Amino acid sequence: MSTISRTPIAIAETARRLARHRALWQPRVDFDPVTRYYARLAAEPDHEAWLLTWLPGQGTPWHDHGGSSGSFVILQGVLTEEVAGYRAAADLDDVRRASGPAVTLSPGDQRTFGRRHLHRVTNIGPDPAVSLHVYAPRLTVMTNYEEVEGVLEAAENARAGVDW
Repeated sequence: MSTISRTPIAIAETARRLARHRALWQPRVDFDPVTRYYARLAAEPDHEAWLLTWLPGQGTPWHDHGGSSGSFVILQGVLTEEVAGYRAAADLDDVRRASGPAVTLSPGDQRTFGRRHLHRVTNIGPDPAVSLHVYAPRLTVMTNYEEVEGVLEAAENARAGVDW
């Protein structure tokens, strides 16, 4: 059993280490024509790792990671990530809005994020893509969001063991 700290640096290093361990993830690569395919590669008490595959056109909705920090590495193909930013509204509540340009991620590229990260990831390219994701602590819930008049509003909570 391994233990990693919850710091972004430790999570990123774990993702890079697992990505280099091709024998761990390559036999698990599969593609689903309907939705993204995913397989859990590791489930430790303090973190977990997932392999995700993406056919052209497949992607996530806007979502968060339920308070977990994470890091993902592109293993094959190209993915696009859009990130939501937080801005204080007049009533001082957080308002989540898409901010900044989308980022194109190619093999070897890595994105690391903290526990308040809200994003969507899509394969807009012509080729299948594969990515490896590490979350700490392990995912228990993720919230999906819908964009309403430029603001992201919580739409659905997905729970580990129930929805994935």
